[in-house]
Amino acid sequence: MLLSQQNKKTIDACRFCWMCRHICPIGNVTGEERNNARARALSLSMVERGTPLSVDSMENVYECALCGACTHDCATGFDPVQFTKAVRLEGMQDGVTPKAVVALIEKIETFGNPYGTERDITLIDTINGLPNSSDTLLFLGTDTRYKSAKSGLGAIKLMQKAKVDFTVLSDEPDSGYHLDTLIGKAEETRQKMLNCANVLNQFKEIIVYDPADAKVFLREYKEWGIALPTITTFTYYIETLLKNGNFHLKKSELSFVPQDSCLLARDLEEIDPIRHILDTCGNRKEMLLYGKETVWAGNLIMKEFLPRIVEKTAKARWKNALSTGADVLVTESPSEYEVLLAVKPEDMQLMSLEEAVLGVLESC
Repeated sequence: MLLSQQNKKTIDACRFCWMCRHICPIGNVTGEERNNARARALSLSMVERGTPLSVDSMENVYECALCGACTHDCATGFDPVQFTKAVRLEGMQDGVTPKAVVALIEKIETFGNPYGTERDITLIDTINGLPNSSDTLLFLGTDTRYKSAKSGLGAIKLMQKAKVDFTVLSDEPDSGYHLDTLIGKAEETRQKMLNCANVLNQFKEIIVYDPADAKVFLREYKEWGIALPTITTFTYYIETLLKNGNFHLKKSELSFVPQDSCLLARDLEEIDPIRHILDTCGNRKEMLLYGKETVWAGNLIMKEFLPRIVEKTAKARWKNALSTGADVLVTESPSEYEVLLAVKPEDMQLMSLEEAVLGVLESC
């Protein structure tokens, strides 16, 4: 394989240790050894020694959530996520990418997103009714626009309640997150990001609703050397508005447990804002694994090609949430919100962060 020396070193070393076995969200729900980082590295080390890179090997590579739990817990400091993304790119170049993934990439090329053309009319009308000029842009993201319109409407409503000056683009560019997930650092990914940056650089500040887009803007764009204006996550922005008195919350008797987005908590090390907000909304509880140790609950892009596995990860996270005795599970990610909603148990509520805030909004 034509991988960097660092990726080859990681693959070769990673196959000996098994410390990540207990924290892989997919390995834990499937019960299959092939789904932990060590087993994946062992398979790829055989490819490095002459075994052909097969479709079966690539299917295993795409069974990784890229959530970074193995990287965070790696006792030797290796990063399995990086070699997994590098192999995805090589698999595409070698023509062994799974057909279901190829279909998603073709949709991105055709429609500009992996989901097709259908969008929520109410969300479109709401966006078109907003001011069409401002220095501040609320960037909703592809998953929100095509799969979680309710989340987008809630985010817009909360910004309006805070009486801040902002706009939302009616024709929002794709951040490149999905291509970065599916094929990594390909030229197609870079071009998608450059196109997005050209649009975003018309603004002074970008409030990024989806943690997936925020992570790409703050990490991958920098690695490509792509400049952006000031990037602020939606959670952090709402916390700042709360601190500044843009709105006031009447604390409820509900108990909330946050589902940390691994993209925020691990990749961007943003853990406290959601907790400060929920402490103001009601009583906060915690799952056993939270913050940087959070457990990935699934996402929409992987649901497209691994629906059963994503369903299992979401159910497993609900089990963790139910064990806290909290009334409400609160998400920061529209993607996690949707996969959790699909398997929500009857005896617990699910809210996005903006829903939790809007539910206790006192005055503006």
